[in-house]
Amino acid sequence: MSGRVYLVGAGPGAPDLLTLRAVRLLESADIVFHDALVHPGTLALAARAEKIAVGKRCGRHTTAQRFINRRLIDAAGVHATVVRLKGGDPLLFGRAQEEIDALEAAGIDCVVVPGITAALAASAAVRTSMTRRGLSRNVTFVTPRTGAGEEGHDWAQAVLAADTSAIYMGVGEAVAIAATLVARGASRRLPVMIVENASLPEQRCLAMTLAELGSMRGISGPAIILIGEVYAQGQAASAAGGLPERACAA
Repeated sequence: MSGRVYLVGAGPGAPDLLTLRAVRLLESADIVFHDALVHPGTLALAARAEKIAVGKRCGRHTTAQRFINRRLIDAAGVHATVVRLKGGDPLLFGRAQEEIDALEAAGIDCVVVPGITAALAASAAVRTSMTRRGLSRNVTFVTPRTGAGEEGHDWAQAVLAADTSAIYMGVGEAVAIAATLVARGASRRLPVMIVENASLPEQRCLAMTLAELGSMRGISGPAIILIGEVYAQGQAASAAGGLPERACAA
């Protein structure tokens, strides 16, 4: 037997932001390999499936990518419908290409099902267009993190060249991110928004400047850093004495 593997985007967190195709696949799945941060309500949709956690989280025990690849290949030899459930969109900072390449090398059919990525959910939370007319004509998605054995990359150049930027997996390096961007010419007053737990009830939105990002504390959940002049309105509201969380849309 040779089943099909679906790489499915679980979206930013809230189960009701799944695509209809993702819901149908979860309901019909025989086995689901899922990331650590997938919402329990999303997993509950796969009522008939075996569920196996293979998530990766910074600073915690993780499942090696080669082991995940092997599990997917083996599962396709036993089950008709195998779902690999990834947070956000599978093709954005999700290491999906390694899984696609491994499956194709093993002769296994695979299909990618897109999901809403965290940057879009975060911008929705602060009700701010990333491409506001007359102010931003381009957007970049970056991460400062590099895997073991990987060469460093110039993420800062991409941020400096863009009108609006979304920095993934960067909150733990906020001090270094702010220092690097300022040292390379970014204004210390550049507007920044941090959205924690985007799309979930415990979502928080914090408005600040790039200078203030360097001293930011108190973020414990998954968060994304948004940078650009399009976020100046949220920054102004915070400076006027409003709680930053007021910029958050439920």
